[in-house]
Amino acid sequence: MADDFETEIDTDVEADEAEDTVAASEMGASARTLRGRIDTQRIVAFGVLPAMTVGLAVGAGLLLWKYVAQDAVDTARVESVAAARDATVAILSYRADTVEADLTAARDRITGAFLDSYTDLVDRTVIPGARAKGISTEARVPAAASVSAEADHAVVLVFVDQTITMEGSAPSSTASSLRVTLDKVGERWLVSGFDPV
Repeated sequence: MADDFETEIDTDVEADEAEDTVAASEMGASARTLRGRIDTQRIVAFGVLPAMTVGLAVGAGLLLWKYVAQDAVDTARVESVAAARDATVAILSYRADTVEADLTAARDRITGAFLDSYTDLVDRTVIPGARAKGISTEARVPAAASVSAEADHAVVLVFVDQTITMEGSAPSSTASSLRVTLDKVGERWLVSGFDPV
């Protein structure tokens, strides 16, 4: 009986040890599963979410920058076409009796090398010819369109109808088109090129 009792105790001890091993094994697996969940949560919380937040912020910033840049180009397009229309009329219109004042006022709409060549042409040829022959011109711009535009530089195609009157003669009309190049100087669009097309 003592042997049976010892066998029973040995069996109970072995069973308890086996249960402890299984319990420890299950606790280890449970602890590993819990640790795995915590590691995954940490990766998501400290890695994926911040990366997504930064990505969204960068994307939103790029979209805003593109919108602002496009808005500046759209504004430049509208403003440069209006400036080209007004400048073309001012540059090509004058009356014989006020030619010097008319063309001097037009210089205020011009910049760069074109200002120098325009001033030279007006002073040497146009003003003396208009006074001597009683020449007056009236320009009208029926249409104008933007060819290209940036925030500070633009090219505009301008269609011009011009009526020329000489003292003692019937008026004559011509139609032409011009490629007007403009640069933004300060807050104003000024003509830097004026080429027939």
